[in-house]
Amino acid sequence: MKVCDYEYDADKMKLRINCMGCLYGASIEDFEECMGRVIDRILELKKVRTVVLAKNREYEYEYEQVKLLREIANVIEELIRGKIISRKNLGGEECERCYPGRLQKLQYIILDLMRRDPIGAYVECVREIRRTNIKMKKAVSKKCYNCILLYKANALDVIKKKLEATKIIQFAMPHLSGYHIGDRSLYREIFLPSVRPNFMLTRYMLTLPERGKSIDRYKVRDSIVEIFKVPDSAQYFYHIIPPEFKLPEEQYAVLDAARRYMAEHKPKEAEFVRTKDIREVFFSIGKDMIREMADKQGVSLTLKEIETLATILTRYTAGLGVLELLLADEKIQDIYINSPVETQPILVYHQDWEECKTNLIPSMEDAEAWATRLRIQSGRPLDEANPVLDTELMVPGGRARFCIITRTLSPYGIGFAIRRHRDKPWTLPLFIKSRMLNPLGAGLLSFLIDGMVSLLIAGGRGAGKTSMMGSLMLEMLPKTRIVVIEDTLELPVDQLRELHYNIERLKSRSVITRIETEMPADEALRTALRLGDSALIVGEVRSLEAKALYEAMRIGALSNVVAGTIHGESAYGVYDRVVNDLGVPTTSFKATDIIPICKSLRSADGLHRFRRVTEITEIRKEWEKNPLKEEAFVNLMEYSGKEDTLKPTDTFVNGESEILNRISSYVKEWSGNWEAVWENINLRAKIKQTIVELSEKLNKPEILEAEWVVKSNQKFHLIQEELRKETGAAEPDEVYQKWLDWFKSLLRM
Repeated sequence: MKVCDYEYDADKMKLRINCMGCLYGASIEDFEECMGRVIDRILELKKVRTVVLAKNREYEYEYEQVKLLREIANVIEELIRGKIISRKNLGGEECERCYPGRLQKLQYIILDLMRRDPIGAYVECVREIRRTNIKMKKAVSKKCYNCILLYKANALDVIKKKLEATKIIQFAMPHLSGYHIGDRSLYREIFLPSVRPNFMLTRYMLTLPERGKSIDRYKVRDSIVEIFKVPDSAQYFYHIIPPEFKLPEEQYAVLDAARRYMAEHKPKEAEFVRTKDIREVFFSIGKDMIREMADKQGVSLTLKEIETLATILTRYTAGLGVLELLLADEKIQDIYINSPVETQPILVYHQDWEECKTNLIPSMEDAEAWATRLRIQSGRPLDEANPVLDTELMVPGGRARFCIITRTLSPYGIGFAIRRHRDKPWTLPLFIKSRMLNPLGAGLLSFLIDGMVSLLIAGGRGAGKTSMMGSLMLEMLPKTRIVVIEDTLELPVDQLRELHYNIERLKSRSVITRIETEMPADEALRTALRLGDSALIVGEVRSLEAKALYEAMRIGALSNVVAGTIHGESAYGVYDRVVNDLGVPTTSFKATDIIPICKSLRSADGLHRFRRVTEITEIRKEWEKNPLKEEAFVNLMEYSGKEDTLKPTDTFVNGESEILNRISSYVKEWSGNWEAVWENINLRAKIKQTIVELSEKLNKPEILEAEWVVKSNQKFHLIQEELRKETGAAEPDEVYQKWLDWFKSLLRM
């Protein structure tokens, strides 16, 4: 394509002009030649909603800004159609002698200046009106007076009136004092394109939000993130500047040349399955290509610059492009890309600033590429017959669960909801630090897991159920065999394997996508029961597997932990869903021992959200028909909104819990001794609280992570065993002191 040639997409009304090799830049606001070129194309094509000027960077002007140029183009067209520039309109040949050069002046204003500099055309028109007023006063005859008046009324006043009706001139009018033609400063305030290097598909809004106040700034790898509070908006603005926007022009040229070569050597679909391998291959090839292209173009690059460019190149060829930048930010919990994707920015849920609008706008090409990648890697279909795809993917910096919808479910096409998981499992000390629950709640849950209860973690979407389940799995000793069943792989199985857990993962058929080649969840669960003596973890209880899960609970009580997550806002809500929606017999529901409830709560002003465990409820067994009316739901701990913490109930404090007493009846030292049970729960709470306190005191956040927590839990059990052998009893104070000495020795305090 030659310089200034263009492509036009009639369906999207999108004009793309090639500026590669142009002597001028590729910016309407900076270069009058570019503005004139765009207005010429608008006059030719008529229907234009979007304009892209493509050089090493692409400058994209959306509908609202293109509409400003269309107004100017319409003025030019109306003036030409109205034959403003004609001798007849200006009084004929006789009037030419009274004011020579009128036609040339109008041609200059309308056909030249108005295209390149409409503000300048308006200023020149106003100045010409002043000049005509002076000439009218000095007219040598009545005839010349009328000729000059005709020129002013039929041409200049018409031009002035039409320009004053346009938004560009309305914006400029208060700022025209001392204005000189050719000044582009006002255009830089009017036209704010989204910009991207030409090897990218996603558009970045580099301009900051109007009147936005910066309230947070931090670095994510090589990218700078800034959070803005925008006046009169309850939503914050997440502004990210990736490294690809800070490159010198010659590096853009090298990167684009390498990208074009790489585009000709895309991996086969099957190769995408080996994500890690293909990324490493592309990174290696990318470095070689960048060196070669830099040599050809005479660009000198350091080793660090080559690796930076290769990383960017890999991200936009073998990777997920801009999504990887967001998923690398540990403070982002959810990402939403709503359909139609090209019309609105990506939205995120931020750990500190909650709902945020970003400065990133994906293209349809982006969305289709992401959907294809996820379809290939998951092995699940995404088409008209299967309009939903639910899968998990490892990405640089973490893991993420992707839910993609497309036609026929979504009338506006592809949309994404992405849940980012920590690259490390959540732990109970981490939850204590984030105030999801308090130390006593953590101690109680730890005790219950050791007591091998049947447990369902309930809550709404995004309440932290899966994260809580992962933290409770870490309360089991690594020697415990665990079988995990999930339809979408979210639980931290790989991380537990790295910590030497004896764990087996099964993948069942999704009830949403219903892939025929995958085993249904209920059959997968029954298979799990034949895999040996194991703790059984179900990622989420959704459908027929509920009956199989309750079979496991009934035969597994007090021999192994059986646990799952389920949607429900209360213990009765879980009962209602399990029995009435999923068809589990009422008597089978009695196999449930404990239901912790996780909730996403809001502040009084409705602007802030925070996650909390609001109840830890035990299910008693002596009831027949309605567990609510027959008081089978007994809270051991309840959330106090006033104190923002879990509070123990009298049932818990007084040792009236049937589940806790049942657990203690199987342990010699605890049988009939509630005080010993209470002390053990509090000892666990104290240890976890100490870990949090030492982490803050020593500024060592790493000790809250899984590796340290698993070591701590194992040592806790070993110390108890050691003291029982030595003295016949494991006194809580002595256990704690021995644990503390050991833990401090690890920290080298």
